[in-house]
Amino acid sequence: MARPLRRRHAAASFGWVLAAAAPLAFVAVFFAYPVLTVVGDGLSGLGDLLGRPAIGRVLWFTVWQAVASTALTLAVGIPAAAALARLAPRTRRLVRAVITVPFVLPTVVVAGAFEAVFDRFGLDEGALSLHHTVWAILLAHVFFNYAVVVRTVGSWWAGLDGRNADAAALLGATPVRTFRHVTWPLLRPAVAAAAAVTFLFSFTSFGVILILGGPARATVETEIYRYAITRLDFETASALALCQLVAVAALVTLAGVAERRRSVARRAPGRTAPRRRHGLIAVNAAVAFGLLGVPILTLVERAFATGEGYGVANFAALADRVQMLPASALAALQHSLGFAALATLIATAVGSLASAAVVGSRPSTAGRRVAVEREPVPSHGAVRPRVRDGPFRRHGTAWLRRLFDIGLTLPLGVSAVTVGLGMLLALDTPPVNFRTAWWIIPVAHALVGMPFVVRTLVPTLRSIDNRLREAASVLGASPLRTRREVDVPIASRAVAVGAAFAFAVSLGEFGATAFLPRRPDTLTAPLALFRLLGTPGATLRGQAMALAVVLMAATALSVLVIEGLRRTDESLF
Repeated sequence: MARPLRRRHAAASFGWVLAAAAPLAFVAVFFAYPVLTVVGDGLSGLGDLLGRPAIGRVLWFTVWQAVASTALTLAVGIPAAAALARLAPRTRRLVRAVITVPFVLPTVVVAGAFEAVFDRFGLDEGALSLHHTVWAILLAHVFFNYAVVVRTVGSWWAGLDGRNADAAALLGATPVRTFRHVTWPLLRPAVAAAAAVTFLFSFTSFGVILILGGPARATVETEIYRYAITRLDFETASALALCQLVAVAALVTLAGVAERRRSVARRAPGRTAPRRRHGLIAVNAAVAFGLLGVPILTLVERAFATGEGYGVANFAALADRVQMLPASALAALQHSLGFAALATLIATAVGSLASAAVVGSRPSTAGRRVAVEREPVPSHGAVRPRVRDGPFRRHGTAWLRRLFDIGLTLPLGVSAVTVGLGMLLALDTPPVNFRTAWWIIPVAHALVGMPFVVRTLVPTLRSIDNRLREAASVLGASPLRTRREVDVPIASRAVAVGAAFAFAVSLGEFGATAFLPRRPDTLTAPLALFRLLGTPGATLRGQAMALAVVLMAATALSVLVIEGLRRTDESLF
């Protein structure tokens, strides 16, 4: 009896090792090694970097704009979350899908949308003062992170027990006092989690500040790019990336603490929906339209605008070759779609194996060894078997899975600019001289998209009732067949959601791609859009707007797929 069980547990442990080997090798070669190279190169220039006054101003503006962006996003997002919580479930699902579209848009598309607003209202780039530039950056960050606050806080708010607020009102409390003493203490974990994520995204913003801010409004991200690509000063770029890594590590830690506090906070099981307030819903709908709708609609209007009126001339011109691009914008779009498809396959395959390794196999009564001795039962004197945990529990892989899970999440926290710089510095010498290969682009995109697959799939795998696996094991199914017959059908929806996220992220990825080869066959749509936006001329600007609209439509389609497959709504992924 014991020997077949040992063989089964040995097979399970060997399967865990095989499942963990591929993701571990992928992350080690394409993430850990490049990032450690950046750390090593940055240590040598860190002392000289911190003594430069210009770098101090860059660090100050990076932190300041992130704080201001977070405060503005919370100011408009928390009232919108209150309005979202008061909607009917079907309407709430539709609104969540609409406000999520800006979150997944490529950064260059958002920058193009705000430049379209400036152009439409006579504020072209030459007329923008530094004051206007700062407001453009802040509003673009609110545009991006609006969904983070509204979805995180709104979904949590909708689950609160409305009877507590009703009881406070019956006791004579004003709405303001009820919110301050009843609702707000329950909302704080969700607000803290949303604020931490918003600050992290604003702190590591790249494309928006590079296009809208220019050299006058530089952050750590944009300075890494300028020192590495424009000035070829890799030591300073690495030192800046090291400073950012330290800051991002602290931010990720704080975000993790806030998220854990939100996850352990309890909500009443017998909750009732908050009272619907049509005035609150109408005001926030108007604010959301002005913040999210106006830039998008202006971008679409500028894409169809021609010298004679409106038409599709700008979209037809995407097939034309222009001087500043090594290939046409249409070819760049085709490259992006192909790279996104390949990156999605890689991210889904590696992320699925990683998720299986993180979750592992929980011990079941079907896989436990029964002791020879018997334990008496005091009630009626009978004996019952003393069940002991089998060899899998003694393997002690729980801490390994926890450490493995943290390692897989690191690419989500580390800036794509830092990853791109690391690939530029590290992957150019044998035996890993991959920097000039065309496939390094989808690999870099898969590295950014893989954590989305893991973070979507792991909770689903952990929610599977282990008794289903026990029943399959009792009926003689091997661990591999149990995975195939039990886990795969249940987790398929989560895999599809993660794949859609990976596709959307790859389609708009700009940070890491900016450091990789720029040949005609590797030009992506975000890079082509960046170059078109930086070149004066009404014709090229029209092409840029048309390309931005096509990218926006593709990412919006991904959002519709995600929302159609999603089972829960408490987070973005």
